[in-house]
Amino acid sequence: MKRIAALILLASLSANAFAFDPFTISDIRIDGLSRISAGTVFNYLPVNRGDRMTDATAQRAIRALYQTKFFSDVELERDGSILVIKVTERPSIAKLTIRGNKDIKTEDLKKGLKSIGLDEGETFDRLALDNVQQELIHQYYNRGKYSVSVIPHVVRLDRNRVAIDIEIREGKVAKIQEINIVGNHAYTDRQIRDTFELGTPNWMSWYSKNDQYSREKLSGDLEKLQSYYMDRGYADFGVDSTQVTIAPNKQSMYIAADIKEGEIYKVADVKLLGTLVLPEKTLRQLVFIKPGEVFNRGAIENSTKAIKAMLANIGYAYAKVTPYPKLDKEKRTVDLTLYIEPGQRVYVRRVIFEGNTLTEDNVLRREMRQLEGSWYSQAMLDRSKIRLQQLGYFKKVDIDKKKVPGSDDQVDVTVKVEEQSAGSLQFGIGYSQYSGMILSASVSQRNLFGTGDSVSVSGERSSYYTRFNVNYYNPYLTDNGVGIGYNATYSKTDFGNVNNSQFANYSTSQKAFSTYLGFPITDFQSVRAGLGLSSNKINSIPGLTPQPLIDYQNEIGNMTVHSLTGTLGWNLDTRNGFWAPTRGGVLSLNSEVALPGSTVKYWKITGEANHYWPIGHGFVLYLDGQVGYGESYGQNGISDAEFKKLKDAYAANGQTLTDMRNDFPFWQNFYSGGVRDVRGFQDNTLGPRLCAGTGAPASNGICNGSYYSYAQPVGGAFKVLGTAELYLPLPFLKDINTARVSWFVDTGNAYASWQDFSAKTLRASTGISLHWQSPMGPMIINFAVPFRTQKDDGHYEERIQFTFGSMF
Repeated sequence: MKRIAALILLASLSANAFAFDPFTISDIRIDGLSRISAGTVFNYLPVNRGDRMTDATAQRAIRALYQTKFFSDVELERDGSILVIKVTERPSIAKLTIRGNKDIKTEDLKKGLKSIGLDEGETFDRLALDNVQQELIHQYYNRGKYSVSVIPHVVRLDRNRVAIDIEIREGKVAKIQEINIVGNHAYTDRQIRDTFELGTPNWMSWYSKNDQYSREKLSGDLEKLQSYYMDRGYADFGVDSTQVTIAPNKQSMYIAADIKEGEIYKVADVKLLGTLVLPEKTLRQLVFIKPGEVFNRGAIENSTKAIKAMLANIGYAYAKVTPYPKLDKEKRTVDLTLYIEPGQRVYVRRVIFEGNTLTEDNVLRREMRQLEGSWYSQAMLDRSKIRLQQLGYFKKVDIDKKKVPGSDDQVDVTVKVEEQSAGSLQFGIGYSQYSGMILSASVSQRNLFGTGDSVSVSGERSSYYTRFNVNYYNPYLTDNGVGIGYNATYSKTDFGNVNNSQFANYSTSQKAFSTYLGFPITDFQSVRAGLGLSSNKINSIPGLTPQPLIDYQNEIGNMTVHSLTGTLGWNLDTRNGFWAPTRGGVLSLNSEVALPGSTVKYWKITGEANHYWPIGHGFVLYLDGQVGYGESYGQNGISDAEFKKLKDAYAANGQTLTDMRNDFPFWQNFYSGGVRDVRGFQDNTLGPRLCAGTGAPASNGICNGSYYSYAQPVGGAFKVLGTAELYLPLPFLKDINTARVSWFVDTGNAYASWQDFSAKTLRASTGISLHWQSPMGPMIINFAVPFRTQKDDGHYEERIQFTFGSMF
């Protein structure tokens, strides 16, 4: 047998072959295959039966087989006119493990390794592994970990397999010891570096990580440095050079930047050129920099964005606005030209929905503010996306536009959604310090059969209340968004079973049914009107219930109170999220009236105004104010003759009776204090308090001669609440929808009537609050310190408060 041998060095893929006499290939035989099929080899082989074999052909064949990376050795031999190919297969990767990594997640690393062919089941390539080692080191360098070491371990296994273990020793992030800006004269280092993400170690570095170097942070800070100067008139500012030096121990970094401040320039002229599809006067209102003003790059960028946004809202979806500043270094002025290219005006041919396998198309389409056949509007698309997200049916909403082939003035809008479960079957156990153990169960579906209707059935039970509720809501009774809902409730309460008896001791048993209509006014505000029927049986206990409550019920003349109530509410919601908003707010005004024919005729009104402001660096400021007030109206209770008889009966027993028939009903009272109110005080304990069976307590809140030692809160007809809260960024928590921590200041109280209000009696507290969407349900933990109290509040103060699970 005449032998043709060749070796190709893997790095260069060059081939060496022994010379041989050319021959015509009658057949091809492949030896040495175990995992790889012969058909796969033939697909890559550049020669076939009938071809003439020469030195050049052999070189090409060997090179082609090596390039497949399937083989570590390839030999060509001749057996008569048969070409014999002897191969040694590379081992396959049986197992791939990565350990020691903390900065980069294992799944992210494996995804990157898979993209270059280093994965379990793939052919092992030593060169690829070496490249991976260098790339990982480079990635850690970018994160400021210069002492990192990446050590790959390859273990040979049976059946031509290998196990790869990549050991990563990340080391510590290099700390910045010095940042030196050279060439700044107009501004101090402190002024310049105020917005930098990088910094030298200080007492907050453990939290901000500002002293940990990374290349991305440095690039961002240099861009901020340029913006700082160019926003203040230095139009020819530049960074001449930057130098990053690492200490021999690879733990300390030194950064130097050499800058050229230049001179302050003023704007001499602002021109609008190009195709002006809107009046120049209208466009100039969107230019935020005027002749005579100091040059400001930020104002120029905002101007271009504003003009593009306006054009995009009237159909110019692909508009371009390019600023051209021309510097006159002698006069130190800038002639600014904004060149406008609106492009072709387009309208939307079709709105296409993708990914909604359960939800009907019309449910999505009715939330769209961008209509088919109308001019393209970016504002309408943005609003449509927010409305779709607010439905709660979708985990993700993406909207994209695409030009219609063969048309210059049409686009198709594609709405891609990723559905999430809109239904739930929940069983919960919760705990509240005043309610004790809470058991709950609920079945709900917010997207019933994909129609967008919602239905829920729920039940809760604690130490002092039992509640069952059924609710149904159709948000689109009509095409213009009028919704209708129905609600049925049954509840029983026994406040005598509350921990520490901190409520006035009486019990209720209520059955209620209501229906309501929702009317949209705009995308952000709506009005809701409703009508309800209820029956509430109220039981008071002589000696345990405060006497004024018993007197009121006697004067009403009924243990069971029937009510026909009308409700009317207005709501304006501009928040950018539900669970963890960072901007926007809510304005609401709600009223309830017990209509004529009710046992007790009354009205109550509540109002709330709150707002969120992002103030930079992840901090969010939240302010909230609430007020509630109620009164009775008309003639309530027993007749004057019956009242006189009752008063005489009281007098016969040595008691006095005050006419309270037209007072606000005590079971509708407002309460203050608690985990969601004025924190630092037990739930619903602020405001008027009365002693069981007697009446007003002593000044220190003690009830002498009463069944309970302390006075019981009974609430009042007027309530105020104010909250200032600062949400804090958590470096270890990227998803604020999971948990939020805040520092708060609360103030508020409840009063018997608005005439009793006095700012001197407002209670106040401050502290830290944690809101957590735990696996057991929403959890709130407060640490609060009351700092404005009265001497009778001591029994009701509570430093640590928590609640989790379903809440009443």
